[in-house]
Amino acid sequence: MEKNNKPRFDRKEREHTEKRNYGRKQENVRSYNRERKYDEKAPPPKATIRLNRYISNAGICSRREADKIIETGDITVNGKVVKELGTQVSLNDDVRYKGKRLNPEAKVYVLLNKPKNCVTTAHDPEGRLTVLNIVENACEERIYPVGRLDRQTTGLLLLTNDGDLSKKLTHPSSKTKKIYHIFTDTPVKREHIKQIAEGINLEDGFIQADQISYVDDDEMQVGIEIHSGRNRVVRRIFEHFGYKIIKLDRVFFAGLTKKNLPRGKWRHLTPQEVTFLKAGILR
Repeated sequence: MEKNNKPRFDRKEREHTEKRNYGRKQENVRSYNRERKYDEKAPPPKATIRLNRYISNAGICSRREADKIIETGDITVNGKVVKELGTQVSLNDDVRYKGKRLNPEAKVYVLLNKPKNCVTTAHDPEGRLTVLNIVENACEERIYPVGRLDRQTTGLLLLTNDGDLSKKLTHPSSKTKKIYHIFTDTPVKREHIKQIAEGINLEDGFIQADQISYVDDDEMQVGIEIHSGRNRVVRRIFEHFGYKIIKLDRVFFAGLTKKNLPRGKWRHLTPQEVTFLKAGILR
């Protein structure tokens, strides 16, 4: 039998078929959009999350506990009581627990071993390195330092967006424990160690170390435990006796240490550490 080598379609017929198929596809798309009332120019729908997740991110409780709170009727969304589990809310909604507005942003806790020549501010007008420059890749949320360390002081600094915890740790009544390792230019006299332990008067009032001692029997190295958060208080204590601090390093803050955290590095707190901090166990 003689083979038929004629092409199945000639060029004009193939072009006609392609146009016809394309037209059908476009009509299908238009039909699909009409059925769903789709408008390309319309803004995208608001991103929503489950209400229990919103509450959990606000730091009130776990998602499971949030479901129980929702059922009690203590949650309002845009002024209306919501008791239905699985309710979706947007991040722009006004969600309140017992009348207090909640912040849906997840709480973040970052511990930094601050290096020297770094300022503890969000922005520096002189363009110097800030602690936020170092932790800029730690999270998407905006976090802030808890308290301050001056530019030359190194050591532990906590950064978070948890305003309530920050207030607790910095309030004088909390007596948050801090330990500093101090290197001086000359040997520190024992009588001065005793006076610092008993308390001295500075220009802004009386100050007393909780504990103070030499480090490794070296009279030019002193360890001091103090809970005061007054500005540059450790430096001012030693300047009061005429000593110049060569190096000042915070090695302990509210129960947190520098273990496995090199200078200039940061890490997220563990859930257990956060729980202990909130409960005041570490302090």
